[in-house]
Amino acid sequence: FEIYNEQVRDLMSMNKDGSYNNLNISDNANEVIGNKVLEASCKEEIYSILARAQKRRCVKATKSNEESSRSHFIFTLNFVVRNASGILRKSKLNICDLAGSERLSKSQAVGSTLNETKHINKSLSTLSNVIEKLQNKEAHVPFRESKLTYLLRNSLGGDSKTLAIVCCSPIAQNFQETSCSLRFAQKLNKVELKAIGKTSC
Repeated sequence: FEIYNEQVRDLMSMNKDGSYNNLNISDNANEVIGNKVLEASCKEEIYSILARAQKRRCVKATKSNEESSRSHFIFTLNFVVRNASGILRKSKLNICDLAGSERLSKSQAVGSTLNETKHINKSLSTLSNVIEKLQNKEAHVPFRESKLTYLLRNSLGGDSKTLAIVCCSPIAQNFQETSCSLRFAQKLNKVELKAIGKTSC
């Protein structure tokens, strides 16, 4: 699914008019409700589902990027494994492709694109704030301030591991954006997750 203008849209459930259903988030489990779940038994099937969803993601051209992602994209894999003793293990992997923050002076966004930029920048700012609170080990972390942080809550705490991959531009005119991305990754790297009870397969 994608988070577009603070609405969670199921990319695997396209309506006849080309629109997507907006999804709600469960208060208890930090998960979307009513999204389409597809089964896959091999990596080829997973790649096929991922490719289909990526093609449906909202992408538009701006002055600074011909193919600018206008949404955050989250691809969730639920693993179910049974070991030789017959014990069932379940795990989850969230793959999140964040839309990049934009400088209006460069993108020159107007109209609907400007509205998209505002939502993107606000949610990224909230994510940065959440990470800062986690880094400082503060009692209250504002996960609920954006759909992005609320859905990623379980990936940023408890018995989980988080990996950030930063795409940097070698072009001099993108120096500010690259520096900002690297500072964000450095901040994320300093967060210490609390491990809870572990069970080995």
